[in-house]
Amino acid sequence: MKTVRREENTRTGYQRYTRRKALFLLGLLLTAIFMALLSLSVGSSGMPLKDVVNTLLGRSGDASMRTILFQVRMPRVLTAVVVGMALALAGCVMQSVLRNPLASASTLGVSQGASFGAAVAIVYFHAGSKASGNALSSITFTNPYIIVILAFLGGMTTTVLILFLSKVRGVSPTVMILVGVALSAMFSGATTLIQYFSDDEMVASIVYWTFGSLGRAGSEEIALIFITSLLSFFYFFYNRWNYNAMESGVQTAKSLGVPVDRLILVSMFLATLISATAIAFVGTISFIGLIAPHMVRKVVGSDYRFLLPGSALLGSALMLFADLLSRTVRTPAVLPIGAITSFLGAPLFLYLILKKGKRR
Repeated sequence: MKTVRREENTRTGYQRYTRRKALFLLGLLLTAIFMALLSLSVGSSGMPLKDVVNTLLGRSGDASMRTILFQVRMPRVLTAVVVGMALALAGCVMQSVLRNPLASASTLGVSQGASFGAAVAIVYFHAGSKASGNALSSITFTNPYIIVILAFLGGMTTTVLILFLSKVRGVSPTVMILVGVALSAMFSGATTLIQYFSDDEMVASIVYWTFGSLGRAGSEEIALIFITSLLSFFYFFYNRWNYNAMESGVQTAKSLGVPVDRLILVSMFLATLISATAIAFVGTISFIGLIAPHMVRKVVGSDYRFLLPGSALLGSALMLFADLLSRTVRTPAVLPIGAITSFLGAPLFLYLILKKGKRR
């Protein structure tokens, strides 16, 4: 009887555990939906939440309202959702396979590599131009796909080099982070040199690209980011138990039959793929991949059944919140989204560094 009662208590405790985590994910989903609706309602022409919902449900006959909602605001909101999801997923997986809480696209040099690629495209392929007038309002990208391709290649180069060194030299995850920091410095220095030898028009275009903007992606770009992120998520979620095993250490994971080396290589490649794709289309967006996984981990722990979807949902919600701030802090001006995410993420990054230093 005691054994049966113990098994029932264990089963009840496990059900309570999963129910609590599932409710948390539901809360994140509702938060992301609310932030999306709120973001759709904010703009130069005010639109109450009730009107937004009615228009989305097809209950409004106002043609101008539908045009504003679906053609002007919806692409920006969808971009925030998919980019936040991509960066948060990438950060979550990078932190798992590298076993380092500081790992993300911005700390591994993916963002800096993408910025270098964009600078090369703007200067040497003449992909950016500026008309007369204010530098920010008059900058256009004459060949945006060249920028996207080279920014993507620049972001991928960083991780390819890191993975190559890890495969050939067998470096530890900590060393991989340091290699990422070194590559970040190298790409940042190269970008600075390109700016130094460029004219004012080119420099303005480079700086404007690095600010980050959710208004650059169209429907095709949004679909591409979403598809790559979704397919990568399927792979990540399929390996959720392997990631859980790796939380106990590499040797423990290997003893449980986890193909650790292959898992690290494929996971890092896919994580870099989705983050580089997102950054290539919208510019440098810092710290979302660092913030979201840590905030979710505080609630659900290191159970990747909940950590992966939770990170994706919170990443989308945080990106929507950052976009909302960028459009409301100094109306009608729109602040750079990259600056907003940096202000949100830098304090947490500093906290993690200090916390890690205390443990040592």
